[in-house]
Amino acid sequence: MKMLLERLGIKLPIIQAPMAGVSTPEMAAAVSNAGALGSIGIGAVDANGAREMICATKALTEGSINVNVFCHKHATANAGRESAWLSYLAPYFAEFDAKPPTKLQEIYKSFLEDDDKLEVLLELRPKVVSFHFGLPSKDKISRLKNAGILLLSSATTLDEGLIAQDAGVDAIVAQGYEAGGHRGMFDPSTSDHCLGQTELTRVFVSKLDIPVIAAGGIMDGAGIIAALNLGAEAAQLGTAFIGCPESSADKYFKAALQSSAANHTVMTNAISGRPARCLTNMFTAIGKRIDPSIVPDYPIAYDAGKALNAAAQGAGEGGYGAHWAGQGAPRARFIPAADLIAQLQIEMDAISA
Repeated sequence: MKMLLERLGIKLPIIQAPMAGVSTPEMAAAVSNAGALGSIGIGAVDANGAREMICATKALTEGSINVNVFCHKHATANAGRESAWLSYLAPYFAEFDAKPPTKLQEIYKSFLEDDDKLEVLLELRPKVVSFHFGLPSKDKISRLKNAGILLLSSATTLDEGLIAQDAGVDAIVAQGYEAGGHRGMFDPSTSDHCLGQTELTRVFVSKLDIPVIAAGGIMDGAGIIAALNLGAEAAQLGTAFIGCPESSADKYFKAALQSSAANHTVMTNAISGRPARCLTNMFTAIGKRIDPSIVPDYPIAYDAGKALNAAAQGAGEGGYGAHWAGQGAPRARFIPAADLIAQLQIEMDAISA
């Protein structure tokens, strides 16, 4: 464990998940300053936005940070399916005196094709860069490693873990099915094995030769210690940080996290076009009523999802948001990030004593 923590540049075996749309420079810095690894997600911004986020985080901490990028395959546009999806959603827009977009777009680039973002990472050199949805090219991986950057990759199956290991990543994030947000499946068109964090961590520890970071449903010190006892060298927590004041989750999201919706998270592709675990809300209800195959590719579908959420919020309705959260949501704590890290350490120490 010590070797991985030294390489990550942290004292505690805790990583704050890089939740795009929730994690902020302020959150990441507070976590890193508290002795864990803070993270920011730059998958949904362009190179200039990535630069701003990384620089803002570095201005607040001298500690290590993790910068996460999305490595999804280029979306396949389908005008007919996209038009049909907009027509299906039109009545929901109409409830708020709004109309759906006339056309859907791929709202952000994958890191697979975003060379400008690569150059930003090579220039600013965060301690850690992590991949989600797959892996970039061998050339990108080589250039990042040659720059002295430690590389992480999420994986949901042993096959994915082996691919990432062979590609040269330094550690694997075992994303259990109970984790919040988007599934990190390399190919979402294949069947999801739905392995929980405990079993996935066991499999990775026994079959891989690189360190494993457990992720999914971990909310407290007991969960961290349990993951370490399985052989993980660190634990990644995401939902645990949504309620922190440094989080950019809006008032509707935080209110939902404190409601009964936290007890009923579901996997849906209706919001973004890719399976993701979300607090139950009006959008997840749409997902239950439809054939998932009618939803456009990720992130094209997200263009419609974000537009519907904006229309609803404009009318004071917050039930159409991307309230990504894991199965541990009922145990979320609404305290500053540094205080949460301190509490997690107290809980870990109490078990280890």
